[in-house]
Amino acid sequence: MAAHCVHKIWFYVIQAILLFEQGSVSSEEVRMRLVEEPINLGNQQWNAPAQPKSLFPTVQFSNFTGPPHLRRLVGRCFSLVENDYKYELCPFQNVTQHEQSLRWNPYSGILGIYEEWDIVNNTFQSMIFRDGDTCGQKNRQVKVQLKCGTKHELEHVGEPVTCEYAMVFRTPLVCHEHSLLVYPNLSEDQQAEWNELEGRLYREEVTQQGYKKMLHTIFESAGYVLNPKQRPLPAKQDHETHPDDFTSLDTCKDEYRKLNAEIETLKSQLESRQNDPAVGMSVNLDGDYDRDDIYDQD
Repeated sequence: MAAHCVHKIWFYVIQAILLFEQGSVSSEEVRMRLVEEPINLGNQQWNAPAQPKSLFPTVQFSNFTGPPHLRRLVGRCFSLVENDYKYELCPFQNVTQHEQSLRWNPYSGILGIYEEWDIVNNTFQSMIFRDGDTCGQKNRQVKVQLKCGTKHELEHVGEPVTCEYAMVFRTPLVCHEHSLLVYPNLSEDQQAEWNELEGRLYREEVTQQGYKKMLHTIFESAGYVLNPKQRPLPAKQDHETHPDDFTSLDTCKDEYRKLNAEIETLKSQLESRQNDPAVGMSVNLDGDYDRDDIYDQD
């Protein structure tokens, strides 16, 4: 909707320019068919590639945690094209999706921001990415499972539940049988806490539910998982937002109403002065005009 509205706004800008040019050039009639609706390209193929779209996360990704040998993946990204979409995984940072269709507004979005590990049976099983783009009443999220491979490779992308994605990432960094164990990566104090907790469970001093809760607390202290009540920090907005940016449908509607009213004013001025050869207009490359020039040109 916002993109469609932008097209309508630019239509009125062009229409205003043409109206003034026609009013100031009386010796030649200009014939032009104006299209009020944007052309729907559908599935037509064009050679011109889609313009890249800037993506802005709403939260910061968590700091790197986990097996130290996986740190070498930080700052690298791996992609896979599947079912007309390009998926890009940047371990411990984010996951994005880019539609490969050449239609006029292909989708590009954030599927998730790195948040924590999914730990199963004392093993770092998957990286969890949450707080992606909105999808109905929830945000998109991704679970990336690590598997042994001969090279770093994003192997598979699925969507078992709507807006919840599952990926398989293969890497030689996890081929050793102990490469993803949690216990060896804990501090001595955290290992001691875990040992004591195992003893309490063995002596039936704690229930299974209590054991899992206390173990989760140890993982929290190590930074491997987040407290359920903890929220990621808001993303730092290092880009400047201008009031004329079409960042939302409401912004687009407001600008549309303003521009439409301005067009009507310009039409009235043109009709009242169309026989005056002194009426002119200066237009810069951005499509802006100087209102004073309408009356001040010699």
